[in-house]
Amino acid sequence: MFKNIFCWAGKLLRDILKFPGNEGEIMPYPAGHRTAVKKKIVDSARKLFNRHGFENVSLNQIMAGAGLTHGGFYSYFKSKSDLYAEVLACFFTDPEWKNCWEGVHVDLSSTDVGAQVVRAYLSRQHFEDVENSCPMVALPTDVGRSGMSAKRAFETVFKAMVSVLERSMVQNGRRRRSTAQAIAALSIGGMIVARTIADRTLADELRNACMAVALQLGGWTGRLKPEEVVTAPRDFPHPIARKHKRPRSPLAVQDLGR
Repeated sequence: MFKNIFCWAGKLLRDILKFPGNEGEIMPYPAGHRTAVKKKIVDSARKLFNRHGFENVSLNQIMAGAGLTHGGFYSYFKSKSDLYAEVLACFFTDPEWKNCWEGVHVDLSSTDVGAQVVRAYLSRQHFEDVENSCPMVALPTDVGRSGMSAKRAFETVFKAMVSVLERSMVQNGRRRRSTAQAIAALSIGGMIVARTIADRTLADELRNACMAVALQLGGWTGRLKPEEVVTAPRDFPHPIARKHKRPRSPLAVQDLGR
């Protein structure tokens, strides 16, 4: 009797997995399934690495964040370090990478893309959204301690950013590569330092100062737009630190052309 029950159950399962009209054929995953699952893993890892750092995040946490089990990880990546190299992708190298910074958009095909990149990178939205940071801002210390694959991935993204900035800075028929490198380093470094400062007002002053200098170096403008000169709300905490002692005051950025 039990043998008959098992045979019946096995036949029922095979029938469920078959395509209608295709006898014996097992139903495959839909097209794009593997790519979509891999993206979920990378997105989960990026958020967790940005928030907690590479060493403090386990594979179980990454897979749980993607809604998957730990066992499936090695179907997509050889190791955690292999995943880390892919997490370092950004919108400069990955057309599918979308920033989640509300109200901030970068059109890589625009003629003024350089100014857009600087404003996006040093924006309030990027500053506050730690989990969705560009990995060059959130992970440089981890990269410095990692192997060559991670360093090469970081280098690739940095070079791509420089290339995007350089396109907007043609002078006398020549691109200004060294200036583009300086602007990229100023944008990345400025955001990193701002994130480490406990005083939100000072952090905003630093971001705005770096933005003004970077824009002037690129020849785009030496002043911030009125909406970019902000005052940190009293009830809005620093994304890293939570206490502020200095009183809030409107930010003033000097005209660097004087």
